[in-house]
Amino acid sequence: MPDFLWGVSSAGHQTEGDNTLSDTWFLENVQPTVFREPSGPACDGYARWRSDVDLAAGMGLNAYRFSVEWARVEPAPGEFSAEALDHYEAIADHCLSRGLAPVVTYNHFTSPHWFAARGGWLDPDAPSLFARYCAEVTARFGDRIAVAVTLNEPNLARLLTWMDLPPFVRELERATLAAASAAAGVPRYRAANVMLPEEMDAMADGMTAGHRAARAAIKAFQPSVPVGFSLAVADDVAVGSDSRVRDRKRSEVYQRWLDLARDDDYIGVQNYERLFYDADGAVPPPASAPRNQMGSGIEPGSLAGAIRYVHAEAGVPVLVTEHGMSTDDDRLRAAFLPPALEGLRAVMAEGVPVLGYLHWTLLDNFEWIFGYGHQLGLFEVDRETFERTPKPSAEVYAKLVAAHRSTGFGLPH
Repeated sequence: MPDFLWGVSSAGHQTEGDNTLSDTWFLENVQPTVFREPSGPACDGYARWRSDVDLAAGMGLNAYRFSVEWARVEPAPGEFSAEALDHYEAIADHCLSRGLAPVVTYNHFTSPHWFAARGGWLDPDAPSLFARYCAEVTARFGDRIAVAVTLNEPNLARLLTWMDLPPFVRELERATLAAASAAAGVPRYRAANVMLPEEMDAMADGMTAGHRAARAAIKAFQPSVPVGFSLAVADDVAVGSDSRVRDRKRSEVYQRWLDLARDDDYIGVQNYERLFYDADGAVPPPASAPRNQMGSGIEPGSLAGAIRYVHAEAGVPVLVTEHGMSTDDDRLRAAFLPPALEGLRAVMAEGVPVLGYLHWTLLDNFEWIFGYGHQLGLFEVDRETFERTPKPSAEVYAKLVAAHRSTGFGLPH
């Protein structure tokens, strides 16, 4: 593995298209649904994966994060698809042939339809089922994986309870799960990216056990592969001397996972915003401040703040597994990247061990309940032809990486 990873992140369901045996596909296509639109063909990435890897290599990067879709690998319980395993193995091999370290996510929110029909992470057997799948993947091409990510943002549902979402969203999530349960003919159809508030702790218990079981399964085949998970982390800042609200949020949203990560080889940080809290609650950004598509202010220093906090609590090395901006104005993204990476450099100069930086994301893709309405890619994707077109930010990022690599940005860690 390179001394410092410079790369991009992607996820199977968001780019591949036609992930028809997954829980998210099922939820997108019931009525009512909280999803703005179905993923459909996405970016046609299942067919175009080779050229997408080449795009990353062409930017001078040395790492590429992709996810293996559990629903494709294990379409029915205990039945593993040789074709799907061949497919993901080929991606890892092509990454290596192009000088890219494969960073592999075993579960990027989506799971098989059959797993959700059993109650998802509420099922007592969920951890062992997940570990069995992880063992199959690792046995096939674990020797070529540079970094293993077991779970993507298992804390996201809890984090979203702190966001200013309209009440109808919560109602629609509940209605979506009810519709899915009825359509599947099961008592409770459950997924990792649409959760009921009263089940969040139990779901987190399942995912905590799932991560531990997956880590053991991966290490059984490849003891030297760094294993961890990624955490959704806002840079939460207390305004004034009263930090109780900010600290309560940290306790509810992050602490369980930071404690869990202490036994891992690293923790993945996924940061998109800085949020402010005073004694009464959230403090909105000034009306005149530029905002991203999520409505939060554009704060390049948020990445450094999130990394400092996570490392101080977990005490293990950090890998930036996602960082970027949701915006349809690429000029904002291009201007955002240089100061954000300077903040990262400053954190490393302070002695925080950072393994790498993976930008989210390569392509404008399917952004879950927002559908195709949010843009986070360095490349635009034509929704009809699937042609990839670089945005100015792609060149900005490539030049930043080249400059930082030449000047030894990857400080000793």
